[in-house]
Amino acid sequence: MLLKNLIKNCPKDLGVINITGISIDSRKVKKGNLFFALKGNKLNGGKFISEAIKKGANAIVCNSSFNFKKNSLPIIKTKKINSILSQSCANFFKKKPKNIIAVTGTNGKSSVADFYHQFLSLNKKRVATIGTLGIKKNNTIKKIELTSPDIVSLHKELENLKKDRIDDVIIEASSHGLKQGRLRGIKFSTGIFTNFSQDHLDYHKTMKNYFNSKMILFSNLIKKNGYLITDNKLKEFTKLKKIAIKNKLKIISINKDLE
Repeated sequence: MLLKNLIKNCPKDLGVINITGISIDSRKVKKGNLFFALKGNKLNGGKFISEAIKKGANAIVCNSSFNFKKNSLPIIKTKKINSILSQSCANFFKKKPKNIIAVTGTNGKSSVADFYHQFLSLNKKRVATIGTLGIKKNNTIKKIELTSPDIVSLHKELENLKKDRIDDVIIEASSHGLKQGRLRGIKFSTGIFTNFSQDHLDYHKTMKNYFNSKMILFSNLIKKNGYLITDNKLKEFTKLKKIAIKNKLKIISINKDLE
């Protein structure tokens, strides 16, 4: 795929570069890939640009603040690297299941995902779940390292599920995955909020940060006129309702009819 078809407003002189894949891990770069040098909590991807080049990357995207010695390989510097990454993943892996649901909350994500899988399977529907147990489809399970896979892997797996004629998928959306943007670029039809209690403060530091990470799903990732499913007896319901109204989401409560 041409670079101009991946990145909006791509420099004209770089638009004709052919891209064979997307990578955010220099160890997994293959010939012709577009490598994103992301800055993480512990590692700066800019330090691995040389390795990506040696492995055959066709172009690099990095933060505008990163200083890299002049090289013949095209290097795109930007202040919006995460936005460009999600845009590129969505454009490269275009085929997606029609109905993609995300479930978040401190507890119950795996159970909700499994119940959904069972319900649809019993009704002879082709369905898949992505989460703690791995990627489950039909009677097979593929192990994965994280509850919410990295953004490139997730987009790729969703395209593979579509190729397998699966149009109903539910994804466990962890607070880490939401905060780190691993689910960006995916058009969710529905978001489910199970509950909220203390957890992961080693990463989020405060309960407010933890809750706000969960809310990224409902504030940014569900398409307009999509659904928010929750329990109106939760103390967080008022905040959820405000977010739903602001983002034009329809609320379905397990204790109340459609609002």
